[in-house]
Amino acid sequence: MDDAKLNEIVEAIIRELKASGAVKTSASDSAVPAPVSTTLSAPSAIPVQPRAQSQASSLTIDLPDPTLPQSRYLPRVKNPKDAQGLKALMASTTARIGVGRAGPRYSTASLLLFQGDHAVTQDALFRDVDQKLLDEFNLFTVQTKITGGKQEYLLRPDLGRLLNDDAKRLINEKCQKNVNVQLVVGDGLSAAAIEANLRQIFPVLKQGIQSAGLTLGTPFFVKYARVGVMNDIGELIKPDVVILLIGERPGLSSPDSLGAYLTFAPRPGRTDAERNCVSNIRPEGLGIEAAARRIGWIAAGGVAGGRTGVGLKDESAR
Repeated sequence: MDDAKLNEIVEAIIRELKASGAVKTSASDSAVPAPVSTTLSAPSAIPVQPRAQSQASSLTIDLPDPTLPQSRYLPRVKNPKDAQGLKALMASTTARIGVGRAGPRYSTASLLLFQGDHAVTQDALFRDVDQKLLDEFNLFTVQTKITGGKQEYLLRPDLGRLLNDDAKRLINEKCQKNVNVQLVVGDGLSAAAIEANLRQIFPVLKQGIQSAGLTLGTPFFVKYARVGVMNDIGELIKPDVVILLIGERPGLSSPDSLGAYLTFAPRPGRTDAERNCVSNIRPEGLGIEAAARRIGWIAAGGVAGGRTGVGLKDESAR
């Protein structure tokens, strides 16, 4: 279709709109409409008229924030047989129960909450730990063999278990060797877990280790870390025990869960059976004080007994 034919169609439509009263005419309307061109030209700014104050103030959103506690834990089952029992059951777990349904599907409120929680977990997984937090604890940063960002980190867990050459050089230069305990922080699968818990647990662990008369190495941060990176760290500086604080896989109800992994004399070839894990460290899970006590017990037991993992029995748990 050529420009002349296109202009003819546009003018016919404008005449019909004016005749029907859908478009108000003005003095300027008597002018002939500018021809329509199909030739591409450089983009130009389109003026946007500001919305009138009265019009903007009338805007309302009729759906509450689904992530707020009053909405998150609101029972949505219609006509439950035992309303109080349903509330008590929902209060006992963070699992998605009592959400109701719309036919065979989730209700709108449940779907919005799910999507909101999923967005939070994605943010916890894909963003980096705030550098200001690392600076606050004087943690220098090293990196594993991941070079392609978080996408490669997710696809190649094997590379997240190995330090790159620059990391090995920095650790050799900055870290004290042959200490009792080496404390390491890794981003893992949740930057949010590090940011939410490090300020509380780091000083408690540091003080507890030193109070127990154990020597503490120079702490540092590992970017794109997997748990197995402890083996490379142990091979370099040869501590008795390595404690790795690392972000755990973010769940839809726990994006800030921190894990602490401990291994006696970690070296390449160490297996998961030779490690201990203190998991779900967060305000709604295992509290900082309880977690620190357990981590301290395992670390002291590892130093004294020369073993961790299944070889170390926790008598306090009996």
